[in-house]
Amino acid sequence: MKVTDFDFYLPEELIAQHPLMQRDEARLMVLDKKTGDIEHKVFKDILDYLNPGDCLVLNDTRVLPARLIGAKEGSGGKMEILLLKRNEDDTWETLVKPGKRAKVGSRFGFGDGELKAEIVSVKEDGNRIVKFEYEGIFEEVLDRLGQMPLPPYIKEKLEDKEMYQTVYSKEEGSAAAPTAGLHFTKELLKKIEDRGVKLAFLTLHVGLGTFRPVKVENIEEHNMHSEYYCMTKETADMINGTREKGGSIIAVGTTSCRTLETIGDENGRVREQSGWTDIFIYPGYKYKVVDKLITNFHLPESTLIMLVSALCGREKILNAYNCAVKEKYRFFSFGDAMFLK
Repeated sequence: MKVTDFDFYLPEELIAQHPLMQRDEARLMVLDKKTGDIEHKVFKDILDYLNPGDCLVLNDTRVLPARLIGAKEGSGGKMEILLLKRNEDDTWETLVKPGKRAKVGSRFGFGDGELKAEIVSVKEDGNRIVKFEYEGIFEEVLDRLGQMPLPPYIKEKLEDKEMYQTVYSKEEGSAAAPTAGLHFTKELLKKIEDRGVKLAFLTLHVGLGTFRPVKVENIEEHNMHSEYYCMTKETADMINGTREKGGSIIAVGTTSCRTLETIGDENGRVREQSGWTDIFIYPGYKYKVVDKLITNFHLPESTLIMLVSALCGREKILNAYNCAVKEKYRFFSFGDAMFLK
């Protein structure tokens, strides 16, 4: 399949630049996987589509305020460091801009010297390995000095960092939010539980590779980025129990979906497990665990629109996306939601 098979026209004004103040008031498009029929709802109506005995699987990762703006020691030149991954020796793999100022041995300061950084090596892909100097707890220093690493298509400044976190976020480590989960409120989750739907939590730390475009014409030649995931025994037992009793497994977001499909065996069973996944799901893939999916509207020609096309069929998805454009749904991270039932 060609990457252009997943293109669609999207007016720039439909790219949401800010989150809604009331999370569950976003619009919800409901797409029937079998028939392609479309309904237009509000997100809190998701309750009407969840049945007692179903299991909702949510990604409890928490976004690090991983964007640091500082200055180079000596010259005072402005620098930006984006944290990607913490290494075992307490260094970080990072993206540094501008790269020409980030040679090995270069030092930078942030927040009047509260945090200092030194480039210790440069990787083949251009990413820098950085060692930080600070007093106290790194996460607390980062919380004071860091900004949220919003996707490049969001131009407006985010006033409240928590609006780019899910209400159930817990495990710090993501460079981007699992955005389908941004629509849930604590009150809505309580109503879902009261309905007899199980809430199961797993962790996948979202990497910036999620925004990396597919640059090859033939999608099968695309190399996926790798992301860390973790599933507990409690979550695995809950999912397997749901499957045995005939309930549906409903993934909240493509990150939960990719984790479940990484761990699941041919019978749709999962087990306690952690590791790194680079699973690439596109049409032709047979889902093993996920029955239904709550997700946002994704970028043209992205791996994420390929993933949802594998669940519903490319033509149904592109028809739904064209309908969303016509109906002026809000797209991408802070946009509206879609339920593939």
